Amino acid sequence: MSEHKPTTPPDVTVVIPCMNEAGSLPGVLAAVPDGYRTVVVDNNSTDDTAGVASAHGAWVVREQIPGYGSAVHAGILAAQTPVVCVLDGDGSMDPCDLPRLVASLDSGADLAVGRRRADRRGTWPLYSRLGNAFLAARLRRRYGLPVHDLGPMRAVRRQDLLDLHVDDRRSGYPLQLLVLAGRAKWRVVEHDITYRPRTAGTSKVSGSLKGTVTAVHDFWKVIG
Repeated sequence: MSEHKPTTPPDVTVVIPCMNEAGSLPGVLAAVPDGYRTVVVDNNSTDDTAGVASAHGAWVVREQIPGYGSAVHAGILAAQTPVVCVLDGDGSMDPCDLPRLVASLDSGADLAVGRRRADRRGTWPLYSRLGNAFLAARLRRRYGLPVHDLGPMRAVRRQDLLDLHVDDRRSGYPLQLLVLAGRAKWRVVEHDITYRPRTAGTSKVSGSLKGTVTAVHDFWKVIG
């Protein structure tokens, strides 16, 4: 990757893909580090996700094509800063962990991802943890990536990400990003992040067996 100037807070946009996260968003947005810009992507919410996000100072983008990858990609396109971060809008992760990931980019990383560390028992269902661990182990073996999680929180330089051409628009997006990063010989680093129960609403993936099975199916199509 080419040389970059040191990153300052106005250089960072936090992309938050959301579907029905009106209850969690106020706390998430309040915790975003000072100076970071925020884009909330409303992916067909039936609650007031968009209104809540706007009222708390976020730029709202609406993406009608369903899927995690669709929402993330829409947010990346909308961002106008050299660095983008991605963070779930359910309150399960602390935005205060983002600066450490961003700092890794200035230290030579091409991609920084968060490794979830549950702050209490029962936060992360066993079936979800096992599926995640299996896929991460496959990434380590096949591509030599030092990852133990599929990285629901991440930081990357926007243009580098666009040039990688991640085209999965469903829940396979995080895995495809890591696969393509591995093939491109990116330097990927992983940092521990706090993982806690969502603060409101219902999980679409890790909190339900059906959601997890769907996600693993999407993941397997990506990694084979």
